[in-house]
Amino acid sequence: MDGLNFEAMETMVKKKVLQVAARFLEKMLNEDGSDDAGPTTTCIFCGGTARYGGHHLKTFTTALGDITLDRAYYCCQSCGSGWCPKDYALGFGNSSFSPGVTRMIAMVASAESFMEGTNLLSELAAINASEKGVERTAKKIGSAIVADEAACVEEKPNPSNTMYAGVDGTGIPMRSEELAGRPGKQPSGTAKTREVKVGAVWTADSRDFDNNPVRDPGSVTYSAAIESCAWGNNYHEDDTPAFAKRVERELTRTGFFLAKRQAFLGDGALWIWNLATMIAPQAIQIVDLYHAKEHLSKLANEIFGPGTDFAKKWAAERYKELEAGNLDAVLSAINCHLSRPGELGEKAAKELDYFTNNRHRMQYDYFRSLGLCVGSGVLEAGCKVVIGQRLKRSGMFWSINGANAIIALRSSLLSGRFDEFWIRYQAANHIPQQGLQG
Repeated sequence: MDGLNFEAMETMVKKKVLQVAARFLEKMLNEDGSDDAGPTTTCIFCGGTARYGGHHLKTFTTALGDITLDRAYYCCQSCGSGWCPKDYALGFGNSSFSPGVTRMIAMVASAESFMEGTNLLSELAAINASEKGVERTAKKIGSAIVADEAACVEEKPNPSNTMYAGVDGTGIPMRSEELAGRPGKQPSGTAKTREVKVGAVWTADSRDFDNNPVRDPGSVTYSAAIESCAWGNNYHEDDTPAFAKRVERELTRTGFFLAKRQAFLGDGALWIWNLATMIAPQAIQIVDLYHAKEHLSKLANEIFGPGTDFAKKWAAERYKELEAGNLDAVLSAINCHLSRPGELGEKAAKELDYFTNNRHRMQYDYFRSLGLCVGSGVLEAGCKVVIGQRLKRSGMFWSINGANAIIALRSSLLSGRFDEFWIRYQAANHIPQQGLQG
């Protein structure tokens, strides 16, 4: 056995086995001529009459390798569509990729860049697909998930009595044409990014060593998109912004509205509480404790200097007051700095407004006495996991439709809903033909 290169052997044997399997499958499918329905057949697109147009050869990429199929071709006289019944019977539709390969592409493209996904398919599955083919297929599946998410909203009870929801936003780099006329934070005043809004629902019946509630493993679901959440001045149900509708669908889908106790967390932004009030009026609204502390730390550094002992001491004292539910003391401490000249006084006034407007959402001692979470680490993690790890890499610039497609694909997979979608997707794209087994 000395000198034996087992890696080379197993690679060679695997390649040969796949080649034999591909030729067997190709021969079996080509011997089945039931896709030839005669001179005419019913159009699968409009129901009109389609005429036979001969046989066409096409090479498809499958999990076994490339196969070339001989298929009957029909063209509809009414709508002008042309198709091959065998393609739809086997679940290929209008793609050159088999259903199995299409699923693989969705998996790798949701996790890696299109180029890296292409390399992974080649290295791990011996599937040769172009980077552009991977991109088109991934966006096609993602776009199908976008439509499916809006259409399939089955309410399922959750076994937990307490459910949490929250939303947050994070920017992603966009193509220049998607940013035309949008103000931003660049020195020129223009924008470089668009905000992706992320909604999450979860349960937290588990407890840590200090008996504080923590997110239950596997309980988090996500739904996100580049969508508006701006409410009109004269609210009407028909005017509900797209992202609010998205969050409402996610709350319905996860059984949030069926829970005896509901909590909605956010960072204190006004749009978040407008959304929560409109779609989940029964929910307890909680400003994430860590965001509230960040506001205090930022103000302390502005007033006393970044990282100074005075800044640390002042912030630490405010933390204790905040967690104890003593908002009057926090407001009083901030109020002392309103008279500072220039920007310092303005920043103190801004933070005073922040804590005043949200004080009923900052009753942390009371919330904890109820056994509720007061931190929205789930949302920050969601922004990083769902969006950041895939869409904010160096050199990436997105279109709105392309980004939303990949976001939908990634959200579906991370939320454990991809398999349910895939069953519906396959059923919608599979048109049986007599004799053919798709």
